[in-house]
Amino acid sequence: MLTLVIFLPLAVAAVLPAVPRRAVPWTWTAAALAEVALVAGMWAVHGTGGGVSFETDARWIPSVRAGYHVGVDGLSLPLLALTAVLFAACAVYSLRQTHRVREFAGLFLFLETVCLGLFAALDLLLFFVFFDLSIVGMYFVILVWGHGDPARSALKFFLYTFLGSLVLLLGFIGLYLGADPHTFDMADLTRTPPLSGSPGLAGLTLLAVGTGLGIKTPVVPFHTWLPPAHTDAPAAGSAILAGVMLKMGAYGLVRIAMPMLPDAWRRYALVFLVVGLVSVLYGALVALAQDNVKRLVAYSSVNHMGYIVLALGAAGYAAGGADARRLAVTGAVTQMVSHGLVTGALFLLCGVLRDRAGSYDIGRFGGVARGAPVFAGLLAVASFAALGLPGLSGFIAEFQIFAGTIGTGAAATAVAGALAVTGILITAALFLRVLHKVVLGPPGELTPLVTDVRRPERAALVPLLALSLLIGVAPRALLDTIEPLSAAVVALVGR
Repeated sequence: MLTLVIFLPLAVAAVLPAVPRRAVPWTWTAAALAEVALVAGMWAVHGTGGGVSFETDARWIPSVRAGYHVGVDGLSLPLLALTAVLFAACAVYSLRQTHRVREFAGLFLFLETVCLGLFAALDLLLFFVFFDLSIVGMYFVILVWGHGDPARSALKFFLYTFLGSLVLLLGFIGLYLGADPHTFDMADLTRTPPLSGSPGLAGLTLLAVGTGLGIKTPVVPFHTWLPPAHTDAPAAGSAILAGVMLKMGAYGLVRIAMPMLPDAWRRYALVFLVVGLVSVLYGALVALAQDNVKRLVAYSSVNHMGYIVLALGAAGYAAGGADARRLAVTGAVTQMVSHGLVTGALFLLCGVLRDRAGSYDIGRFGGVARGAPVFAGLLAVASFAALGLPGLSGFIAEFQIFAGTIGTGAAATAVAGALAVTGILITAALFLRVLHKVVLGPPGELTPLVTDVRRPERAALVPLLALSLLIGVAPRALLDTIEPLSAAVVALVGR
């Protein structure tokens, strides 16, 4: 069933040339909604237990012990669900797409297969293939359907992230060569960590893996490709880039770096702690200075992804407080899901402004609540979720991150957690500034052009924010799925 889930979008993309042009958006939407149903069924079968479900392990390149090895557990399942939901939202949002619709739908279906495959991969070489293909797919989304200076933004995105993938490949080769016997299988590498007797080589391998994944996340100072890519990408492309593709880096840290290089992770956890803290504060402060609402949301993503790296660093730095470290990892995974839902909605809302008025300039809007009350309400809910208001998913994630980071018992993590709390204050200021100027301020020159959300836009946005509300009010189903995985990761790091 998992293989069907992964490759169904690609199969639909392959038959799109035979589909009448008018039926292409609806075919894409039907395939995306079918993916949501299939992933929901997998979640119901997997339940909240530990271990791997829906596992398939077939030989691919026997000479290097690489295989088509896929499966789902408490880490991959929430991200598979997030991927399916966000791609479905983008399909519905794009029902009115008019420019090269067939190619647009086919490319997004290809990207969906790539993202699902990466989160299900249990083989390093398979993970790398999906990782690289995601870069190619998003490059063409920005280049062909972007605005502003899409050629420059797409090139910068490709060169930065492709360089990261090459560095990541070096790290994977280090893991392969350090294993005895040599293998790319994640389960084997987790069970018997490679390079355990070579701390120097383990540190270099972690540097390569961490750098490659850090560029994709992205964290400071590897974030500079992100704002132009988001600003010039189409709304649906920005939603997928932020909501799904940024999670590939953070997912790789939990799936690969922490359990496969436990000694090196503990030794250099302080570095990840500091990088996470800098990303939290830098991302929030630079976002506060933006007048372009899309760049503002892009920099806020640097801030939110910084919380994840901070929590994972804290989980490896402290020797004691197993419960707190488990809470930090759970919060990090919850933040991946929350950020995907909320930031995906924020970028689609930015797309509404661009579609109506052709601009992202905050200063040229004001008082849009009068003519677009539903848009204003959705923007307010998404903003409050992004700043961590109780009752929404951002609060659940950030509370666990701060409680786990500060509660580990180490002075460094307590100080880092306390300083990171100021990031919430800055984030609140920047989103309240957006609401004040765009929604409640005096009418701007572009305000008359902003009409309310249309049915496809509303159908795409409401489920994302409703899921954020559901997680904020009743998070148990999500947390019960993640916590066995978090406990396993903490135990593996503590070996």
